[in-house]
Amino acid sequence: MNLLLDAFWRACAYCFHPRVILLSLLPLAIIGVSAGVLGYFFWEDALVAVRAQLESWALVEAALGWMEAVGLGGFRTVIAPLIVLALAVPTLVMLSLLLVALLMTPAIVNLVANRRFPALERRHGEPLWSSVLFSVGTTLLAMVALLASMPLWLVPPLVLVLPPVIWGWLTYRVMSFDAMADHATRDERRAVMREHRWPLLGIGIVTGYLGAAPSLIWAFGAMTIVLAPFLIFVAIWLYTLVFAFASLWFTHYCLAALQAWRAVHDVAAAPAGQPAPLPELPAEPALNPLPPA
Repeated sequence: MNLLLDAFWRACAYCFHPRVILLSLLPLAIIGVSAGVLGYFFWEDALVAVRAQLESWALVEAALGWMEAVGLGGFRTVIAPLIVLALAVPTLVMLSLLLVALLMTPAIVNLVANRRFPALERRHGEPLWSSVLFSVGTTLLAMVALLASMPLWLVPPLVLVLPPVIWGWLTYRVMSFDAMADHATRDERRAVMREHRWPLLGIGIVTGYLGAAPSLIWAFGAMTIVLAPFLIFVAIWLYTLVFAFASLWFTHYCLAALQAWRAVHDVAAAPAGQPAPLPELPAEPALNPLPPA
């Protein structure tokens, strides 16, 4: 618990670092431009398709007719944009996580390692292509899980549980892998993730709930068409900041856990009668000798 809370407050403090703020603008720009281009070319077609599908369902049409009869006719104009956004949001969340993992996390790991863990040896356990494949594969599994669980979202308690848990599992797997990819060997990474599975999953679920908050802005943007472009832009930036904070939290936790794991297991693995090698410390500047008298 001490390690979890220590990593949390350090992640909060690092969120205000100028380099982290600047790094968050790159995924924001990529997602913002992509969402704008897709919305410009496919928004109207998507609305027409959703409205046609809703009108073909007699039960939905009867419910909308009843709502118009009781003075809620405006809901008919809002339901199609809400459905389109509800389908688009998970995709944008996954894209945001992938971009943060690929573009921000390596820089964040270097920032934290250089400032807090300069003596932690980099054993280069995973190459870049392995990290990319792991992130993409895990993201595809999470998307399949989200699509498969959508019918259960109609049950009121489950809609508040399933999406954050799935996003939390995805965040936990991707961020933990990337946080230790450069410093830990494959066996070390697996051992640390196995030993700290539940705290890491807890961090992922907390950030999963934080990632669900910007969805409210998307929904509000659908109901206030004039402010929709601005609110969508804000929501995308919030997604980026949430995952940047998650990356910082996982990096502080995982590198501290790796350092503690090595302090125990490197000593145990040292040959009998020989002390374990001490970690390299940063060299101190040499003192200038006194001038001759």
